[in-house]
Amino acid sequence: MEIIPAGETVFEWVNEEGSSPFVLVCEHASNLVPAGLNRLGLSEADLNRHIAYDIGAAGTARLLSRLLDAPLILQRFSRLIYDCNRPPEAPGAMPEVSEVFDIPGNKNLSAEARLARTQQVYRPFNHALEVHLDDRAARAQPTAVISIHSFTRIYKDKRREVDLGLLFDRDAWLAQQLVKSYPDVATKLNEPYGPKDGVMHLLNLHAAPRGLHHLMIEICNDLLETERNQQQWAQRLSVPLIQAAIKLGGEKI
Repeated sequence: MEIIPAGETVFEWVNEEGSSPFVLVCEHASNLVPAGLNRLGLSEADLNRHIAYDIGAAGTARLLSRLLDAPLILQRFSRLIYDCNRPPEAPGAMPEVSEVFDIPGNKNLSAEARLARTQQVYRPFNHALEVHLDDRAARAQPTAVISIHSFTRIYKDKRREVDLGLLFDRDAWLAQQLVKSYPDVATKLNEPYGPKDGVMHLLNLHAAPRGLHHLMIEICNDLLETERNQQQWAQRLSVPLIQAAIKLGGEKI
């Protein structure tokens, strides 16, 4: 069962040979759905909602990659096809409902269809990141992993009183470096999501077992509506991250 058209990859590397100690990840970069899946039965308007991708995250991540000289891997297809921050057994990996929206193309998926998405989307994306981290380890290159996300201000009719979320599970070091860097915005630890919500899968899979510092950055998408907004946030994020890299010096991170 072909999900991804022949010759296409599910990931894109930006600045793969970047010299920064930070490796950036954007799992929810795109709302693209392969033609064979008929938009999962959704309208074009629905695919432009947050349910399909993290609005503004890819642009912010690309700009941050440039400012830090950091490698960045992006997932090229909608998280509704497969959410690469969820393991295959998680209901949210191929959700039948996202927020309050039914996803018709994910209803009653057969075991064959679920396996095809896992093999053609989840596995290649994670393998590419794993190989990259292996290569850095072989070269003894200092490394930390940061994933870039956005979230909606209103979720299931509830307003979120947070602008910037710094998420962690097994390693709080990077979160602590950034948490006091933005006195003019509502910055909170492990909000609007946290480990209990299952959102740390990718970092716990790739960074924690290697002993690498890691962090998930969540920015409210109403702060990322324009390219200028994204550029401003990339610049704001870059300063404390550069300072964190300097603090660590030659230490493996």
